[in-house]
Amino acid sequence: MPAGRSGLFAAALAALPAAAQEPGAPAESLPSAPPAASVTVPSPILTLDQERLFVDSMWGRRVAAELDSASAALLAENRQIEADLIAEEKSLTERRATMEPEAFRAEADAFDAKVVDIRRAQDSKARDLSRRRELERQTFYAEALPVMGAILRARGALAILDRRAIFISANSIDVTDEIVAAIDAEVGDGSGRAPEPGGLEDQPSPQGQPGGFDLGTPTGD
Repeated sequence: MPAGRSGLFAAALAALPAAAQEPGAPAESLPSAPPAASVTVPSPILTLDQERLFVDSMWGRRVAAELDSASAALLAENRQIEADLIAEEKSLTERRATMEPEAFRAEADAFDAKVVDIRRAQDSKARDLSRRRELERQTFYAEALPVMGAILRARGALAILDRRAIFISANSIDVTDEIVAAIDAEVGDGSGRAPEPGGLEDQPSPQGQPGGFDLGTPTGD
């Protein structure tokens, strides 16, 4: 066979499907493999990312937005209060030279008490925000538990473990996204389900929250 025709024949062979067919067999008779995404690996153990379960849910996103707004409002309130107290302290200091010592001391003591009361009230508001976050998370996980149980039974598994407690695992047994979707569908954003925080006066102010601001040294001698 001439070399040129041999090359054309080889190119034609290369263009044919790789799977061999019997002469005359219809192409549709060949079975097709199922898509890989439809395969679910059975496992007695499932895993989830507990933090992402809350953060990625409708419930968690609502809480984050509401607390961000409330924290910003509290921070603005704190700044306004601080500015007002600084102005009041400055006025008292400027009037000191024209006041009797006893009168100045009485006003200074009243101002110091006012600062303490305001700081206590603002710290309480900050603690309420922190406590509200905790209550929302606790209520969310309580509401999510039946949903997780249903997925556990549907998968024929024995347990769902937090991924942080496992050294290594296959991604195929992670059901975080599946549970988030199920909770969003069955529970929603959880508005009004968590109890309101209260009775927090004796708890320490959380780090990183608005409140507990420094109003400067109380006016003294």
